[in-house]
Amino acid sequence: MRARRLATFTAAFAIAVGGTATAAAEPGATQTAAAGNRAYFVITEPGDTAAAKDAITSHGGAVFASYDAIGVIVAHSSDGGFADAVRTAQGVQQVGATRTSDVPAAADHPAIPPAPSETTPTDAETRRPDMTQIGADKAWKVNQGSKSVTVGILDTGVDDQHYDLKANFDASRSASCAYGKLDTRAGSWRPVASHGTHVAGTIAAAKNGKGMIGVAPNVTIAAVRVAEDPSGLFFPENTVCAFVFAADHHFRITNNSYYTDPWLFNCPSDPDQAAILTGVRRAADYAEHHGVLTVAAAGNENYDLAHKSTDPSSPDDSTPADRPVTNDCLSLPTELPGVVRVAALNSSNGKSSYSNYGTGLIDVAAPGDNVYSTVPGGGYGQMSGTSMATPHVVGVAALLASVHPDATPDQLRAYLAEQADDLACPADDARCTGSRRDNSFFGEGRVDAAQAVRP
Repeated sequence: MRARRLATFTAAFAIAVGGTATAAAEPGATQTAAAGNRAYFVITEPGDTAAAKDAITSHGGAVFASYDAIGVIVAHSSDGGFADAVRTAQGVQQVGATRTSDVPAAADHPAIPPAPSETTPTDAETRRPDMTQIGADKAWKVNQGSKSVTVGILDTGVDDQHYDLKANFDASRSASCAYGKLDTRAGSWRPVASHGTHVAGTIAAAKNGKGMIGVAPNVTIAAVRVAEDPSGLFFPENTVCAFVFAADHHFRITNNSYYTDPWLFNCPSDPDQAAILTGVRRAADYAEHHGVLTVAAAGNENYDLAHKSTDPSSPDDSTPADRPVTNDCLSLPTELPGVVRVAALNSSNGKSSYSNYGTGLIDVAAPGDNVYSTVPGGGYGQMSGTSMATPHVVGVAALLASVHPDATPDQLRAYLAEQADDLACPADDARCTGSRRDNSFFGEGRVDAAQAVRP
């Protein structure tokens, strides 16, 4: 798996280097020409997809998956003129390529990832510094979370038989969305990399006397594998599938420690990226309207999201090229309305060196450096990144949902802001703007699990 495009420490400087974009280029512009079989979003009026499906097939394409409730169809075609032809069809609002590479042959018959060989931990639970940093050790004495709260881990898959995860794992609400089509076969959610299992442990590793304890050790977790194998990429159609699944299966919260490939930022001036923006936004809105709170990593480029200028890292599924971007170009799902955006803290409650920032674009912060958690096969390991900060916030949100079982996503967002501990801007860093209560580095502050469960 290419960890660079996941929100892990190895991605910290992905945007810190690169040449200057040519001034004449249109922000975000790219050209996509089909070589083999390519994937497209065909956007229609929600609930009215029949005419668009006819147009897809009449122009030589195939309907691979359809999310009729939100008017998003995933089409495949090997015709380089497919998008232009279908854009003019009756009932079609937008068409855009979702990748700049061919759809893998495995998309039609994906393999189920093998079950990891498991070992049983022998070490007793130890107090982890990240958990004490957010007061989780104090929260456990009051409330460890409710089994009725289900957290969806939208990631690389989860080892459901890990000693510290199996008691809280719900296989009946787990699946794969790799390649953009729902796969509910047993084991389809298994890991193709360690990232998702690590995230899962931070959220809900069981309090069982061995290994480690998650922020909310009694809540239920489910896995939706979004990453493809072997690329490790999270394409837009996979993300749409995952959000719709989360809504339809009544998740309360989803953890999104990734950005939607292949574009770090999606620009509305580009027809392909405009369709991606519409498709992913509709899916995220659908999830929120079904009671799901979306929490996402801010990213690891040490980038000011409020003052975008260039993106040298996209498209990451073919040949990246330096291109100009503006603030209209969004990282998905992080910059969508209603998403809780998470920055990473070091052990001294400062901004982690890699963590993205931006006025009005960070909601809360949590520990992200050298986080110890579960990995496939019954083991444990350390990872760093806003990917690791995000599940701390999700764990606190799960505790809040346990305390407030009828809370809406809007209310959970408000509770997260209320319980956070204020963190002031560092005096020697002019990049941080705002007040102690809300600023561009830490948002509303560091999440506080103990405060979240206080009677």
